[in-house]
Amino acid sequence: MTVVANVLIALVALIHLYIVVLEMALWTTPRARAAFGTTEEFARESKTLAANQGLYNGFLAAALIWGLIAADPAGFQLKLYGLACVIVAGLYGAATSSKRILLVQVLPGALALLFLLLSR
Repeated sequence: MTVVANVLIALVALIHLYIVVLEMALWTTPRARAAFGTTEEFARESKTLAANQGLYNGFLAAALIWGLIAADPAGFQLKLYGLACVIVAGLYGAATSSKRILLVQVLPGALALLFLLLSR
């Protein structure tokens, strides 16, 4: 169970690292605009806000990566904290922005959390 949990946690961290790149470096590109459903004008106007969001996604990824390399009990606590934050942020995003976030962020985070808890 621990291996499955750690693989899922790594996947969640990678998803958030990808979001960091989209929001901080690629926000105005066609790829990011398609991913987030924004117009070119909106992307230009909101570039700074998107970079701020990207930074927060980076913090989520950092907590999960740190949890994967830290020894327990700190490693477990970081993974638990990181996944809880991912899920809460995803639920908020789904309620306020796009239901697609439930599949992209909440579902992987919830599965990773389930396996993390089952591995204890």
